[in-house]
Amino acid sequence: MGADFLDCLAPAKINLFLHVTGRRPDGYHLLQTAFRMLDHGDRVRLRVRGDGDVRRLNEIPGVPEAHDLVVRAARLLQQRTGCRLGVDLHVEKRLPMGGGLGGGSSDAATVLLALNRLWALHVSRAELQAWALTLGADVPFFIFGRTAWAEGVGETLRPLELSPVWYVVLEPPVSVPTAEIFSSKELTRNSEILIMPGFSSRQAQVLVDTKGRNDLQPVACDLYPVIAEALSDLAGFGEPKMSGSGACVFLPCAGRIKAELVVKAFSGRWKIWCAAALDEHPLYGCCNE
Repeated sequence: MGADFLDCLAPAKINLFLHVTGRRPDGYHLLQTAFRMLDHGDRVRLRVRGDGDVRRLNEIPGVPEAHDLVVRAARLLQQRTGCRLGVDLHVEKRLPMGGGLGGGSSDAATVLLALNRLWALHVSRAELQAWALTLGADVPFFIFGRTAWAEGVGETLRPLELSPVWYVVLEPPVSVPTAEIFSSKELTRNSEILIMPGFSSRQAQVLVDTKGRNDLQPVACDLYPVIAEALSDLAGFGEPKMSGSGACVFLPCAGRIKAELVVKAFSGRWKIWCAAALDEHPLYGCCNE
């Protein structure tokens, strides 16, 4: 892309645990989870237009331009602020769709954050998070931009301090529709609500390690046995978990060397990669507090 494009990382996220604690009258599930970003993800490139048009420059299989969250995010920002500028968008997909890594949500948040700066809008982080929720439950987390403890439908966020970790991420060759998992009759919907006594690194890590699980994992494994196979393979190196509603599974590692050894062990058998935890979104500074 040309030098006039702003090139941005749209980082992946993983759910260190995910508990379903109830259901609202409108059908949305109440959750508790811990979100963490990874230093790996899609690339979103943006170039300001003066004519107000919002255009996606490349094709993405299965995602019509009008339905793409990056296009919807840019148009939402225009509508809420009255901005008359436009943008050209190019999205390089590196994260799988239906993988539980938040790819589309991260792309949308990256557009909102980048355009907040490029269009000189000065929208506050809290306001941008509220608007982002209309695009999807995970989008506000990426606007929040830090490792977070999340509740509600995922929009109530508090910063969480955790130790530096590398993660191995394995991508089973299947796309999992989130709605299918949440609509399953087998899904646990009454997990005990965890009370976080504090948000220091040690307290948070102990709670996540001892109490945390993914309530969606058993349902996803029953429907898609390849996820169970991936978890079983990684279990030889530690305690893997599924992220979000799947399909991707992850394994925490003490450092880069261990993570790269695990990746090498499965090279050729699975699509697998590793990345460091990312404690702050690369575009964190694009919002006023």
